[in-house]
Amino acid sequence: MNDYLCTTIDLIRHGEPLGGKKYRGHLDDPLSDKGWQQMRSAIADHHPWQAIVSSSLSRCSEFAQEISNRYQLPITLDERLMELGFGEWEGKTATELLQDDPDRLNRFWSDPINNPPPGGESLVNFQTRITAGWQSAVTQYKGQHLLMVGHAGMMRMIIREVLGMPLDNMFRIQVPNAGITRITIDHHDDGDLARLQFHAGKL
Repeated sequence: MNDYLCTTIDLIRHGEPLGGKKYRGHLDDPLSDKGWQQMRSAIADHHPWQAIVSSSLSRCSEFAQEISNRYQLPITLDERLMELGFGEWEGKTATELLQDDPDRLNRFWSDPINNPPPGGESLVNFQTRITAGWQSAVTQYKGQHLLMVGHAGMMRMIIREVLGMPLDNMFRIQVPNAGITRITIDHHDDGDLARLQFHAGKL
């Protein structure tokens, strides 16, 4: 067997933001006190990483910066890792969206390619930018252990990419607040092999 490098990437979703559960997309709400507690509890005293990459939105970046400062880890904020843009749905709760159209969300979750939020980002464009951010991280931190702080949509898209899932099935993956997913990439001479080690777990 040829020698190879292994990259380990831990993905963590942000905790609960101020204002509770709603469709935020690109809205820049910071973490609530509960959200900070969720994140700190998920990480605890673990710090196996050599670097951090985070979405630039504050509900991710502020916690990432705290970990960077605490353990003197280099940090990069990447706008490509922001959540899916929900257009006219941003800032609204599921209850509000269902008031005048009870099937609206079910259509989106079941067939997101053909039922995007009005004025929202297309799933294909979202795939392009998330995949670009992911591939950049894999290349830049090859052979290292990286922490990526981001969003449910970001994590779904990366998991979908690793597992080769159809694009329109990505919302079948549940991602809890402060949930952690670990992916390893074996770098062989004849190509890379990515594996999902665990999902929605703890360190």
